[in-house]
Amino acid sequence: MIIGVPREIKDHEARVGVTPAGAKALIEAGHTVLVETNAGAQSGFPDHEYQDAGAEIVGEAGHVWGTAETVVKVKEPVEKEYVYFREGLVLFTYLHLAPLPTLTDALLKSKVIGIAYETVRDRANTLPLLTPMSEVAGRMSVQVGATYLEKERGGRGILLGGVPGVPPANVCIIGGGIVGTNAAKIAVGMGAHVTLVDMNLNRLRELDDIFGGRVHTLASNSYNVGHATREADLVIGGVLIPGATAPKIVTRSMVSRMKKGSVIVDVAIDQGGCVETARPTSHSDPSYVVDGVVHYCVTNMPGAVPHTSTLGLTNATFPYLMRLANLGAEAALKQDAGLAEGLNVFKGTLTHQGVAESQGREWTAPVSVLA
Repeated sequence: MIIGVPREIKDHEARVGVTPAGAKALIEAGHTVLVETNAGAQSGFPDHEYQDAGAEIVGEAGHVWGTAETVVKVKEPVEKEYVYFREGLVLFTYLHLAPLPTLTDALLKSKVIGIAYETVRDRANTLPLLTPMSEVAGRMSVQVGATYLEKERGGRGILLGGVPGVPPANVCIIGGGIVGTNAAKIAVGMGAHVTLVDMNLNRLRELDDIFGGRVHTLASNSYNVGHATREADLVIGGVLIPGATAPKIVTRSMVSRMKKGSVIVDVAIDQGGCVETARPTSHSDPSYVVDGVVHYCVTNMPGAVPHTSTLGLTNATFPYLMRLANLGAEAALKQDAGLAEGLNVFKGTLTHQGVAESQGREWTAPVSVLA
């Protein structure tokens, strides 16, 4: 199989879909790997490392897209890349289609086979390709929040961990999944007062055990969320419904009652955000203010630490990529029901329920289109 690795062109996105180690393994398995010039440079993988691994360095993105049978990326294609879509092309990347009807239209019209990292499932029914970036984003969210609490960034001028005689910041984390758990680890480590909100009581019990009571757990309802956000200096949104638009847990009225200079970091923004006042931002223009509250809603947060993120992501994605290359996409999807859960679009048909419900479209189950 010919596998293409284009350079990411989303704003300040420096990750890459395949490392030199991955390229070497694919080539040893008999495949061809085309890498766009400087695709891995900002992640710490210069072109010569890919060449040493046996990959071909290509100067034009159009040649990578046009020649490859499978294109491996990190982020969803941006509008400039839509022209490269063609029937039968396999696209393996994060897609986050729920809030992106225009991208969905382009993929369906061109009859691309789109496999989304964020909806692939494993035998334990977890999301193995979303997990590593959720870990990075969860940990980063506290770092970012601590920075934006500084006065020069528009925050209240609060040190997250406080000092002796001065109380620490109050951090409210919405969602007890991978993002929320990793955010809590860093926030606790920095000495903050942490409240974690989730609707799953069993998960709250687990988190209480994990953190030994150092995190205050709270059952999710509008009253509790409203009270917790009102007391918070930093609110981190980490709610996920796989493939679907995130529910708006923190409402506009809740935001209006938050402290002036407090900070919201909505990690769920890739799926539309779980804060009603959240809108997507970029690394070049990361924040804005609503009702005196600083909002940080960058859709590719892990792109700020590309070396760590690329290694974490490709550790998880590579076994799936190798399977796609060795078997071909359709055979691999038929063989692995968990991989088939990642199939979002297939030759003009929408194949993910969450995306369909978010956009008001009809859909067909992957098992039907692959039969």
